[in-house]
Amino acid sequence: QVHLNILEHTKFLVLNVLELDVHQVCFTNSNHQTYRPCEVVLDGEDEILVLVFDEVLSVGDGVLEIDFSGALNQHLKGLYKCTYVDGGMKKNMAVTQFEAVDARRCFPCWDEPALKATFKIRIDVPSELTALSNMPITDEKFNENIKTVYFEESPIMSTYLVAVVVGVFDHIEETTADGIKVRVYCPVGKSDKGKFALNVAVKSLDIFTRYFSTPYPLSKLDMVAVPEFSGGAMENYGLITYRENELLYDDLLSPAARKQILTIVVSHEVAHQWFGNLVTMEWWSHLWLNEGFATWISYMATDIMFPEWKIWTQFLRQTADGLRMDALEQSHPIEVEVDHARSIEEIFDDISYKKGSAVIRMLQGFLGDDMFQDTFAMVKVFSWVETLAPVNMYNRSFIGVEDLNIAFSWKIRFFEESGLQIDSMMADWTKKKGYPVISVKSKDYILEFEQDLQSQFLSSGLCGDGLWIVPITLSIGSYNKCKNFLLETKSRKLDVSELFHSPHQNSSTFNEKNEEKCDEHLWVKVNIEQSGFYRVNYEDKLAARLRKAIESNCLSATDKFGVLDDTYALCEACEQPLSSLLSLMDVYRKELDFIVLSKLINVCYKVVEISGHAIPDSVNELKQIFINLLLFSSEKAGWESISGESHLNALLRGEVFLALSTFGHDKTHKEAIERFQTLLNDRNTHLLSADTRKAAYTAVMLNTSTTNRNGFESLLKLYREADTVQEKEPILRCIASCPDPNVVLEVLNFMLSDEVRDQDIIYVLAGISTEGREVAWRWLKENWDLIFSKYGAILLHHFITDILTLFCSNEKADEIEAFFASRMHPSFTRNLKQSIEQIRLKARWVENIRQEQSLQDLIKQLAHKK
Repeated sequence: QVHLNILEHTKFLVLNVLELDVHQVCFTNSNHQTYRPCEVVLDGEDEILVLVFDEVLSVGDGVLEIDFSGALNQHLKGLYKCTYVDGGMKKNMAVTQFEAVDARRCFPCWDEPALKATFKIRIDVPSELTALSNMPITDEKFNENIKTVYFEESPIMSTYLVAVVVGVFDHIEETTADGIKVRVYCPVGKSDKGKFALNVAVKSLDIFTRYFSTPYPLSKLDMVAVPEFSGGAMENYGLITYRENELLYDDLLSPAARKQILTIVVSHEVAHQWFGNLVTMEWWSHLWLNEGFATWISYMATDIMFPEWKIWTQFLRQTADGLRMDALEQSHPIEVEVDHARSIEEIFDDISYKKGSAVIRMLQGFLGDDMFQDTFAMVKVFSWVETLAPVNMYNRSFIGVEDLNIAFSWKIRFFEESGLQIDSMMADWTKKKGYPVISVKSKDYILEFEQDLQSQFLSSGLCGDGLWIVPITLSIGSYNKCKNFLLETKSRKLDVSELFHSPHQNSSTFNEKNEEKCDEHLWVKVNIEQSGFYRVNYEDKLAARLRKAIESNCLSATDKFGVLDDTYALCEACEQPLSSLLSLMDVYRKELDFIVLSKLINVCYKVVEISGHAIPDSVNELKQIFINLLLFSSEKAGWESISGESHLNALLRGEVFLALSTFGHDKTHKEAIERFQTLLNDRNTHLLSADTRKAAYTAVMLNTSTTNRNGFESLLKLYREADTVQEKEPILRCIASCPDPNVVLEVLNFMLSDEVRDQDIIYVLAGISTEGREVAWRWLKENWDLIFSKYGAILLHHFITDILTLFCSNEKADEIEAFFASRMHPSFTRNLKQSIEQIRLKARWVENIRQEQSLQDLIKQLAHKK
């Protein structure tokens, strides 16, 4: 039954429906007159139900009753069935996943975020099962082995947030200081693994209640671990669903990185209960407001809960991923038009989440914390202002970027600031794709900053159009000598003589000895702490000074990260030679900060990959260079954790030893395989911690071949005997890294078997070796019809990206385009085009590297440097 209000006389009612059978329909108006449609049209292509009436339906309230049925599908969307093993027996669970447009697979509705309604849900289930929905249970009635569960009517909300879960669970719970009951529903016997997530959720509720100056709107919050889930988690109002490893934490089996990811993910989903659920985007073109803000504020909450993690330095990974994606010609503005319902899922990407959150972070840094936070109280006022209008059939309670612009502008005028038109600045960053590269030159005490009218940074090296309002921050020789300004024009010259001549001040970050060393080099660092969403290209003189500043440990970790990230991007775009990048990387050999080492390792992987095609004879020497860069940090970290060590040290250990294993370091391989053998004999050994298991599994697979399968078989045995996702995930991430294509093919077929959950294929796909790319591509073509019909857009994304982007030749890009020419679909069109563009970018880079003079001489020199 749908209670609705007809605003104009009509003979037609149109709803969203997909894969449902409609049996009977009637409409009853407020005068108790009943109308039955003369025609019921189901349009599968447009995903609509059209009801045609002979008589005109008059203006006013009424009730639309639809008798329909549908199947419990197995495609991880709509209302679907997933299977899990409990006590050696296979059992089923029913779960909903409606975002973005799959509520229509479960019931006829108006499946758009702005068309909000209240929902009153009733479910018939076997009496031994637990049924959950958005709201608390009001009653249960039993009829033999079936029970009917009644839930409270929900507040007004969008269809994509409606949720139901039915299964068998254990749960733990806690009540917040405000009386909100928070529960974590876990697989039977594993409720102890939900304790950490429960603690994070309770703390997050308190943090966000204070931040938004608005209480959590419901009386309960349930969080459920789901055994089959295509995404990471889903913020359903009052009933958040998660894939198991995003909610369950095991002190022995979960690595430090998982604890951090879990904290961020839980905080992200809890934040959505306000920003996304209570106040919702008007249409999917504003998705970035939902996801960008939730991403940004999840880091804020994590920093409050665990300040020792220095999570804002790790936020740079979000910024870097957003910059990488937005340098593609096939990128899109963060506020993007959506033309087809099935193309919506393609914008759940690094632009909406990572660029969106980075732009919010940039704006926060420009406005300051207090003004930024106060603005969201105003956003709430703007979003609810129409609630008072009696003609509305539903609360407006949605938000567009214009609401933010108005709020920011009002705040700026209220505080009598400089009069900056915040709407113009926000339009630059939300309505245009891409970002600028700022060129910096120095002469005497004058710095010159320039963004051309064709300054958009593109990895292709082509000139893109655009001029941005850019918040510039810089330091000269010391973090006590800073300057901030807005670059609103093509170029600007800045007299910084007072910064060179200003007396030293005490620094809270660096000691006086380092300050003196840095001043000798007169270094200039633009985009301090990497808070701005743009690239910086320094002239050679300034770049050389920055290298010396890094070597002398004068820069903060975030700025060392930024210099390396910008240089790599410029090199990839063929704006700088690979030799310049390698010379810069060499000054990081004494680095111990986790986030800097993480970026260094990432760049090492990329350089080895591209060099395998460009200069294959030098790859082993490059690997030796990178091994030498990491030996210092590996010796400091050691294989085994130290009592009381920091979270960041545990993260560093895992990444460094995985890199050494990947680069084929003999000593690391020997140690890793010995520790792996110990694990096979004793599953609880401390000699191979959760943080270093991927390093060991990678070593095993790199030493596996068709004729030497012992390690591979042992790893499969370990996987089959494991009963937790914490044990299975790292195995799946490494099992396709074998250099033998025949083994990779075997792994891909194993991945599609019943032994691997559909949701877990993403781990296998992400680990395919370069040597296995050809066999993986052939396998994808042979199995494409099955894959396309079985998996939804989120999982399809991984098949396409993770396999296709292993290539780097124009010939292969042409072959891929030809294969998909007759197989295009809105659910992956953008993703496919981006993948093909990345292949062509790498092909261009390969040719550029081959033309470099004296590159191989530099590689030999660095390879022998100790």
